[in-house]
Amino acid sequence: MVSNTIDLIQEELPVKQEPFIISGDVKTGLVLVDLVNGFCTVGAGNMAPRFPDKQIAEMVDESARLARAFCERKWPVYGFLDSHDPNVPEHPYPPHCFAGTHESKLVPALQWLENESNVTLRCKDCIDGFLGSIEKDGSNVFIDWVKNNQIKAILVVGICTDICVLDFVCSTLSARNRHHLPPLEDVIVYSRGCATYDIPVHVARTSKDLIAHPQNLMHHIGLYIAQGRGAKVVSEVLFDDKENNREENVISHY
Repeated sequence: MVSNTIDLIQEELPVKQEPFIISGDVKTGLVLVDLVNGFCTVGAGNMAPRFPDKQIAEMVDESARLARAFCERKWPVYGFLDSHDPNVPEHPYPPHCFAGTHESKLVPALQWLENESNVTLRCKDCIDGFLGSIEKDGSNVFIDWVKNNQIKAILVVGICTDICVLDFVCSTLSARNRHHLPPLEDVIVYSRGCATYDIPVHVARTSKDLIAHPQNLMHHIGLYIAQGRGAKVVSEVLFDDKENNREENVISHY
């Protein structure tokens, strides 16, 4: 039944996706949303998967691949870390990712980012990372990151597709449209680089405190809404190595 529902929704609400090729011609920044243990590592907390999860595992692998590629090129990377005060609940979600705990740390595959000079890590205590980047003086660390690096496109990956990723994408698009984010032009969401959690309908029915959240369905809906707001959703991310090829051709010529 769930499979039939997803097939119907994908047919009626299609998400147009194409491969995305990154080159050095357009200044691109990578945004990592909440790749922390509390959301990604099996058994790490109330919001973490209880069992190995294929969608989340692929999201982590793809995010790590992209982070490595960006850091090798010394391109800008901005990472959000969900990090909460235990005394400030985030309804309707259960307690999660308390500041300074294992849950709020980067997943093992990305912990090396802490030592990279081109990486900006931002702890946030709310769903929307754009709002979570606002300082007490009213400045915004994310806006400054875009302006200081003269970023024209951001590539967004992370978790959850329909919650933290979507809220950040929507706020960023609104800020761009209001000319608060020059020179940013494009917000790109990588579908395989995003994931969400899974609470099947039959599980939700066993508890009055649970809300059904079918993983594949909500992942698709998150992508669809992001696209409707103006984001570009892509199915694959490749790197144009024409500069390297040029150098190889020069060397082989001699």
